[in-house]
Amino acid sequence: MWKARPEEKPSGSAAPAPSTTNIGTNTNLSAVSSSNASAPAAVAARPAFAAQRTGDNFRAEVAHIGKSVLIKGELSGSEDLYLDGEVEGSVDLKQHSLTVGPHGRVRANIRAREVILHGKVEGNIQGDEKVELKKSAVLVGDISTQRITIEDGAYFKGAIDIQKDGKSQSGEARRELSLSATAG
Repeated sequence: MWKARPEEKPSGSAAPAPSTTNIGTNTNLSAVSSSNASAPAAVAARPAFAAQRTGDNFRAEVAHIGKSVLIKGELSGSEDLYLDGEVEGSVDLKQHSLTVGPHGRVRANIRAREVILHGKVEGNIQGDEKVELKKSAVLVGDISTQRITIEDGAYFKGAIDIQKDGKSQSGEARRELSLSATAG
């Protein structure tokens, strides 16, 4: 009547149940609790990590900035970034992607390989490959990219400059470079 049935398991948990340990009067409780508590957590953490890695084998880990974090200044890095906090200044992730989460607030110019926007940005975006504005996105600024996606419901106020073949220089800048090269 008072015993739990062994076949009853919580339906929401994918982790195996901890093994049962009989505790006598002279048992060290900290050793028992640490050995049993860490085993299921380690087992549960590995499959989630493996699934994340197998979905996209060529991507590096994604750095996260939480919604309670405020950064003022220059933000640069050499890995993909998920930003759900607030940034004022500049963001430079030239060879990596930036995802601004739904709580993300950015008042900065952004340069990244790809930019996926769910939150709010005030500033210009240079996405070397692509820029995506999701339905919850708010962008006040100009976009320069090769490909752009704007979902229904996104707010955008600015200009779009579509680049060809990864060329990020304007025609005027290319002409000035060619003139200076021939003059010297």
